[in-house]
Amino acid sequence: MTLKPLTLAIAATASIFTVTTAHAENWRMATPYPEQNFHTQNIKQFVADIKEATQGKLDITVHPGGSLIKPMEIKNAARSRQIEMGEFILSGMANEHPLFALDSVPFLATSHDASWKLYQISKPSLEQLLEKQNLKLLYSVAWPPQGMYTTTPVSKIEDLSGMRMRAYSPQTERLAQLSGAIPTQIEATDVAQAFSTGRVNAMITSSSTGVNSAAWDFLKYYYDVQAFLPKNAVVVNKRSWDGLDEATQKAVLDAAAKAEERGWEMSKEDMVKQNQTLVDNGIELSPGSEELRQSLRKIGEQMAAEWSKQAGAEGEAIIAKFNK
Repeated sequence: MTLKPLTLAIAATASIFTVTTAHAENWRMATPYPEQNFHTQNIKQFVADIKEATQGKLDITVHPGGSLIKPMEIKNAARSRQIEMGEFILSGMANEHPLFALDSVPFLATSHDASWKLYQISKPSLEQLLEKQNLKLLYSVAWPPQGMYTTTPVSKIEDLSGMRMRAYSPQTERLAQLSGAIPTQIEATDVAQAFSTGRVNAMITSSSTGVNSAAWDFLKYYYDVQAFLPKNAVVVNKRSWDGLDEATQKAVLDAAAKAEERGWEMSKEDMVKQNQTLVDNGIELSPGSEELRQSLRKIGEQMAAEWSKQAGAEGEAIIAKFNK
């Protein structure tokens, strides 16, 4: 008889533990970028904030460097609920819808401030587009401005003729074509090998990717032309999101807002830091000749016109509002 209260207490405790465990969520998140990249570091803080705010009720495991899902398949993996969350570069999906290409129209938004403004104007349309694809946008962070890396000196656009240029999106592929180069699709994780084996000898990308791939091991020149600032999107499968209770959803949104603000600041800091790292390791960094920059700006004007035509009235309204 004296053991009955203790037995009941143990049973009650076990019951509480079982309920708590049953409601715990363990999610998987895939990102294409290596551990040391600032986007990945930001995500790790993001998921840590969620775990702390929910007291472990939502625990998200980050799989960096394309280790779980191939980079170009992450979006569809999240859409089909193969994984619950993922990060992908928006412009990589430009063939699906023109809106995904907006931030990679060359020389439209060439600074963090301009890119943030363009993002705020286009964000409602982007959220609606992703919602139709069974995805919820949590936050988006820009890369530092994109520059041009080459194995040989480039002083004018004609110097790019015949060079094999890495392309990671339809926009960078088009930019390579209009520059006279030969576009070659290479993922960020394969950049070093592609240059070392001669598959490519030029690329348009950020200083961050240049440092992550130790570009000084296989090329010498970086032209900081600041062509555009592509953004990554962090998304969650809509069904997985709808399965969370209101308090957990709020915790995720609060953490996402912090991650977005923090990520944009990290991008600005990374631009300065990684430019210096390139120089410190022997890369010849310059803004590029005025002749080269003028030629690239003309290509940007052509690509902006092409994008506006593809995007229709919605795209024209976004550009008009941005230009104001």
